[in-house]
Amino acid sequence: MNKKVDAIIIGAGVIGSCVAYELAKQGWRTLSIDKLPEAGYGSTSGSCAIIRTYYSAYETCAIAYEGWHYWKDWAGYLGAKDERDLIKYHDTGCLVIKDDHNKNLEQVCATMAKLGCPFEHITTDEIPKKFTDADTRQFSPAKTIHDEGFGEATGDAVNGAVFFPCGGYVSDPKLSAHNAQTAAEKHGAEFLFNTEIVEIRQANGHVAGVTLNDGTQIDANVVVNVGGPHSSILNKMAGVRDSMKMTTRALRHEVAHVPAQVDIDYGKGGFVYSDSDIATYARSEVGNHILIGSEDPACDEKEWVDDPDNFNSEFTDQNKTLVMRLGQRLPWLGIPEQAKGVVALYDVTEDWIPIYDKSDLPGFYMACGTSGNQFKNAPVAGKIMTAIIEACESGHNHDKDPIQFHLENIGHTISLGTFSRNREINPNSSFSVIG
Repeated sequence: MNKKVDAIIIGAGVIGSCVAYELAKQGWRTLSIDKLPEAGYGSTSGSCAIIRTYYSAYETCAIAYEGWHYWKDWAGYLGAKDERDLIKYHDTGCLVIKDDHNKNLEQVCATMAKLGCPFEHITTDEIPKKFTDADTRQFSPAKTIHDEGFGEATGDAVNGAVFFPCGGYVSDPKLSAHNAQTAAEKHGAEFLFNTEIVEIRQANGHVAGVTLNDGTQIDANVVVNVGGPHSSILNKMAGVRDSMKMTTRALRHEVAHVPAQVDIDYGKGGFVYSDSDIATYARSEVGNHILIGSEDPACDEKEWVDDPDNFNSEFTDQNKTLVMRLGQRLPWLGIPEQAKGVVALYDVTEDWIPIYDKSDLPGFYMACGTSGNQFKNAPVAGKIMTAIIEACESGHNHDKDPIQFHLENIGHTISLGTFSRNREINPNSSFSVIG
């Protein structure tokens, strides 16, 4: 006789584990299946785990500000201890450079004001005091180290900055997924690792469960795709990919890891930094280090990956480009002889806004296109997916009448149609990891 549960969740990254936690709290008997050895072992472990509130669209700003409240009180959100200890959230704040590319953050600040999320305008002269001895000249457009004129100033000064005090980072993203797994298990959730799904079964036009690589069949009336870079493959397996307006693809990304090189403890006194003038973001890391990533400018060639199990995990010249780009802003930053950091895959949609939705196959749901900028929203994503699943399984037509979702911490309500698989591309998106 087949094993039967209420819901199968494919993927045990931080979002998948939060989906399991939120469903289990509502009494669902869930089984999370992951082909890797532990929760958070995949793209979650490669995340910079930045928690920020600034986005380019109202709904994405809203869920990010909502999510910040859960990270700020992570223990309170989970309501459970973990034998490995709970993650530490570093509430450092975020400094974002104003420039023409981000329209001097005017739209972002207007949205922040609408949401009641605090921010502070920083003058150009104040930037070096906030960000240790920063060079405030313009260097745009962003270039690679092989481009002519790399490192040469193109303008006298950037246009200032905005400091968002509600933001920071998690120094152990993988542990965050295990924390959520532990909390889910205390509500009866089950997790199965080192297990691959080879079939998403259907019966009478409805999802019926999955078949594992050893032939085991597990029945469920609900299956949730939270497969990260494998999400497109899973959607194809379920037969729903070709009918979606919005699709997902795996994108290879590099993040550099360098010592701070100055007498400042970036593990305590640093913050998250975003700079569209040099197309670079960075954050502090414990041990007086800095993580540096790309904001995906036109000069950075995108490397799409069709097989998420087979991609180049070695560093390229991109690693050095990232460090030297930030070195334009921070002249004291050393360039390590040996590249260090992370090479991982993001799961992205055409407009970099995630899909939190049902599918055309009844009972099959998706939390996809989340990599790169949705780590911060994991607790909210868990609640959103639970709301969509419970409404649709009760007969609600989410496609025709999008669910209105109340954000309990900030007191705002948003339409979950924003994250539909059939939405039009959102013109307010930045179309990059920085969202």
